[in-house]
Amino acid sequence: MGPLLRLMRAGNAGVLGAGGHVAGHVGRGSWSVPVPRADPPPGQAFQEDDWRAEFDAVQRVQEGLVADGRDDVAFVLDGAGFHLIEHSAAVDGGRGPYPRSLVLVDGAVPEPWRRLPTPVADAVPAASADVALLERTLRERLPGAAGASESEIAAAEVRLGVPLPEELRAVYRVAGETAPDEAIGCELYPLRAVFVADAASRPCEWDFAADEAVSTPPDAAVQGLVGSPGWIVFGDSGGGDWFAVDLTPGPGGHVGQVIFISHEENVGASLVADSLTDLVLGRRDDGDGDGDGFVDEMPLVARVNARMLRSVEAAVDPRLEVLDIGVSQTGPFSLAPVAGLPRLRTLSAHLGTLADPLEVTGLPGLEFLSLGTQEWRLLLDAGAVPDGLLAAGLEVRGTPHPLSIVSLANELLALRGRPLITHTVIPESS
Repeated sequence: MGPLLRLMRAGNAGVLGAGGHVAGHVGRGSWSVPVPRADPPPGQAFQEDDWRAEFDAVQRVQEGLVADGRDDVAFVLDGAGFHLIEHSAAVDGGRGPYPRSLVLVDGAVPEPWRRLPTPVADAVPAASADVALLERTLRERLPGAAGASESEIAAAEVRLGVPLPEELRAVYRVAGETAPDEAIGCELYPLRAVFVADAASRPCEWDFAADEAVSTPPDAAVQGLVGSPGWIVFGDSGGGDWFAVDLTPGPGGHVGQVIFISHEENVGASLVADSLTDLVLGRRDDGDGDGDGFVDEMPLVARVNARMLRSVEAAVDPRLEVLDIGVSQTGPFSLAPVAGLPRLRTLSAHLGTLADPLEVTGLPGLEFLSLGTQEWRLLLDAGAVPDGLLAAGLEVRGTPHPLSIVSLANELLALRGRPLITHTVIPESS
């Protein structure tokens, strides 16, 4: 860290001399360090040599991360020295010295990530599913292809823990390892790469995940879920989006339908075709994505701010799950109108938007609470941190000293016996 530390100290002498601090982080593939960069001459772009000293100093730190098997390091430089901040396993999100979310219960995930599919007793394959036609079509398109053996397919089923539907078995009996996009309708994965898109396959940091909501309308083809043990991914779009056969369809869907799981969304999926036969024959669903399960509006999600709802009263509904309170001329707001709502699990209230932060104790179903540091200080001092919280979000405004935020975070972690964030003062010669 020595070369980088010297650059930071030299470039921030005024701030440090006035009793201030600077902070940053270095990761294996990115960094943010408080090293001033001189502007290039007018009309010219930055040149590599303009950043050479910074690049070399950062590269030395990155090499150390690789050697230590670490992904990221955060640090603070102030009048007391150089502080190395190490986030514990209980910190979720937030590169740099400020932790963003704290997981207060080991292994906890938000409710949508715990939700399992609802059985649809009368769900059956689509009338268009035709294994013989599908296999015959693929053999015509892929003459000479080396298909997978029955034993290889059976081994894949054992690995996945679920039987493959007959249409998907037919695809691999013909195509085997690979097939051109035009033969299937997507980039086909080799059999060994097929996987189940359950909720764990779509990890998401707590402060984003807690803000999500899903729903399955009565006529939905696809259930509103993060993932399902019946979503078997067999291919992708070439851009990170997955194609899967769906063995747990919604009330309006079919067993074995093909769904699209977007890499740009944390939850939900949309219908592509009623069957693999339809996909291969080009009979794709041309709907508008209705029924994909993603919800970002009332009554499940409510956002109170200057542009949307103007009051907490307007958000009241027994189905409300997520409440976000932002800056508004009509605030600060009381939480009394939503007290006792049975499904309210997420509250995010920006700094200064609550009339009385202690009113969070009237929300018994909260599993995620995101507040400003001042509000958290009030709850901690009053012994009023809700017992049922699974995770906590910290809103940091401006650039307060990171060690003060680390201290606050550690108080929250200590309440639940969770691993603490540590900081160490290290010699400047290291």
